[in-house]
Amino acid sequence: MFGRNAKSEIDSLIGISARIEGDLVFTGGLRIDGEVHGNVIAGDAAADSVLIVSEHARIEGEVRCANLVVNGHIAGTVRSTELLELQPKGRIHGDVHYRLLEMHGGALVTGKLTHEAAPIPAAEPVFHLGVAAEGASA
Repeated sequence: MFGRNAKSEIDSLIGISARIEGDLVFTGGLRIDGEVHGNVIAGDAAADSVLIVSEHARIEGEVRCANLVVNGHIAGTVRSTELLELQPKGRIHGDVHYRLLEMHGGALVTGKLTHEAAPIPAAEPVFHLGVAAEGASA
């Protein structure tokens, strides 16, 4: 399912009959089948966090994680620092910030899509300028 350096193990599950009122902070992998009325945020800020929003799930709040698979409904701002996969029944009503986007036919986004490039590492200079040692000729 995740062939792009993403963690494929799910550590936690919010069942289809569960309803959470308030913010949810998770680490590792989380699958939501129920409802969350609050923000869903990956707390470890690592590139291996995975959130799966199943076709039965509904989130009303901001979502922030590295890898996100949406086949349910999200009403709020979405920030995916790695891969965002929108499956056919996926619905997002809010602005979406992503690095990589995979959108299947039938998926819907009502909001602004913003691509955020990966940070560019600081490059080493090609050459170093320095003062020649005393007595050395150039």
